[in-house]
This record gives sequence, structure tokens and C-alpha cells, in this order.
Amino acid sequence: MIALSVLIPTKNESRNLPACLDSVAWADERVVLDSYSTDNTIAIAASKGARVVQREFDNFSSHKNWALREIEFKNPWLFILDADERVTPELRDEIEQLFVNQPKHEGYYIPRLIRWCGRPLRRGGRYPDYNLRLFKLGSGFYEQRLVHEHLVLKGSAGYLENPIDHDDDKGIERYFDRHNHYSSLEAMEVLNSQSQSGDLTANLFRNGPQRRRALKLWAYRYLPARPLFVFVFMYIFKLGFLDGRAGFESAVLRAIYEYQIDLKLRELKNPCSPLAQKRRQLL
Repeated sequence: MIALSVLIPTKNESRNLPACLDSVAWADERVVLDSYSTDNTIAIAASKGARVVQREFDNFSSHKNWALREIEFKNPWLFILDADERVTPELRDEIEQLFVNQPKHEGYYIPRLIRWCGRPLRRGGRYPDYNLRLFKLGSGFYEQRLVHEHLVLKGSAGYLENPIDHDDDKGIERYFDRHNHYSSLEAMEVLNSQSQSGDLTANLFRNGPQRRRALKLWAYRYLPARPLFVFVFMYIFKLGFLDGRAGFESAVLRAIYEYQIDLKLRELKNPCSPLAQKRRQLL
């Protein structure tokens, strides 16, 4: 066992959760932060020996920040893992060696290998997809953002080599439902373009998420045919075609997602539109 706490946010994750929990069975504390699931998520978590904490979901950053403030974790280091992700044996060994040698940073970026219908996406700009998931408690918080939030780390960050395995087992219908919701939230974030004190602000002259965010905001404002550009960039320039059918489908769906954002952003600019009326409390 490794002295590490693992936090897994859930909402009706009975299909994904067993494999997720099994992949971190070596951690001596696993906490499932559940948003009042109506399926067997709670029973599965209990059967696997995980501790369950329940809270009504509001948004991604507030939900996780609440957990960082209110949950008393057993260990000084925390690993945040989504229910549709698994820790590979190689990553487990790398984390163990990290603690044996004593961590030199306050947090660590971990690559993520995304699978589409079970097939790995190694090109198209989808890998390594670094995420800051392992960090010392008290050294970070999540920026106030409705979706695609990042952890803001107070201190230095390192990088691990072995990936998290991301493989959602909920099917294509769930994919479209989720990204329809995400595209609405992303459109609201683009429209708001808010920058709050202490948050991860867009900055073209900084590395990592800040530079990507600055480029994204520029593209939303000025890049013509942006969804088409996204497809060409992923499929041609980032060699997504080498991933076969999975690479093509991934690039097409990403372009559709970006087009949804553009359409919703245009609608949100009209305060009398159905979407603006529905989401007015978040604008």
C-alpha cells in the first residue's frame, strides 16, 4: 500500500467505477465524492472499501474546491481521478518510486491516454494531454471556471512519464449528452471572459494552460472557419490519420463540438434567446 489519498468524483458511474477503484486498490485511502447517484455507484464504492462523501453538484471547480476544503484526508498527498479513468501498473510503480525518493515538487503533471471506443488516440494532439492530478494538499486550488478547470498550484510542478488510461464505457449517446452540456458551459465562459484574482488567467507569454487559453480566446474572436481549422489541424498537421478510424472520428467530433460552441456563443449574445434566458444566472 502507498500512503496516498485518491479522490474520485462520481454521478451515476456504476459502469466505470469498479475498474477505476480496482486500478487504485494500492492507495491506502480512496474517497468517492458522489453527487447523489441514483444507480449502484454508492454500493459499488462501499463494496470496494472506498469512503463515500456526498454533495450536490454545482459546478466542476466549486465542487472540487469544496472537497479540498472540507474533506479530511488521511494523507498529505492527493491524487484526483475521474471515474472513467484508470491508473496503469506502470504509473502506480512510478508514483511509488516518487515517494520513495521524496517528491521534489508540490505537484505533478501526468499524461493521459484517451481511448475512443476502446482504441487509443496517440496522435491528433490528443496525447500526452498532461493534467495536474497529483499534488500536496494545501498547495493548490481549482480556478473558478464552469468547465475544463485547471488546478492552480502554489509552488513548482514536475512531470511523470506513465499515463492515466481514460476509457469511458457509457457509449456514444452519453458522449453527445455530455459534450452538448460542456459546449454550453464553454460558450458561457468565452462570453464572460472573466478573470478573477488568483485564477489561471490567459497569458500568451506563459507555458501550459495559460498559453493555450490565450490562443483559444484569440481563435474564438478572430479565426474564420475555426471548427474546420480544428479538424485539419488534428487530422492532418497533428497526424490524427495515423490513428485510423478512431483518429478520424475523434477529429470530426471535436470539430462538431467546436461548432456547437460557436453557435451557442452567437445565441448567448442575444439576451432574449432561449439559451441566454436558460443560463442567465451564469452570465
